[in-house]
Parts: sequence; C-alpha cells; structure tokens
Amino acid sequence: MPYVITEACIGTKDRGCVDVCPVDCIYEGETQLYIHPDECIDCGACEPECPVNAIFPEEDVPEGMRSFIAINREIFDSDTPPGRPKK
Repeated sequence: MPYVITEACIGTKDRGCVDVCPVDCIYEGETQLYIHPDECIDCGACEPECPVNAIFPEEDVPEGMRSFIAINREIFDSDTPPGRPKK
C-alpha cells in the first residue's frame, strides 16, 4: 500500500487530496477518507494537499498510527466498503 490516511482525517474529511488524485483511488467512509491500496499508483500528489497532515507513505506512518495501515486495507474487504467521495 503506497499511501495511508491516518487518524487526523477522522471527522475532517477535507477533499483536497481527492481533487489532485490522478487515478481516483481515494474513497469516502463514514468517518474518514481511505486510499484504495490496489488502485494507488504511489504518485504522492495527495500528501501535500492534506491540511491536517493525515497522509503518509506506508513506510513513514508514525509508530502510534501504524494500525491505520491495516484499517485502510481491510475497509475495502468489508461488507460496507467506502464509496466515491462527493466533490
């Protein structure tokens, strides 16, 4: 998974990252946005657009937020995966 959205997005869901994503791999869940791990092309366009610094390359996710790596992957295998964000 190239990029991961972490806890700072919860309740914020700023869509600046959605607007710059060239492959539309960012989806909107009930509480936060998620990056689809199989669709992300690792371009990095989303990271600087996040006003709350919630997006990290997987290898740079801070230790206390590493659980979001699994959360971002598992949400797409759930019974209620996130949908396309409303622009």
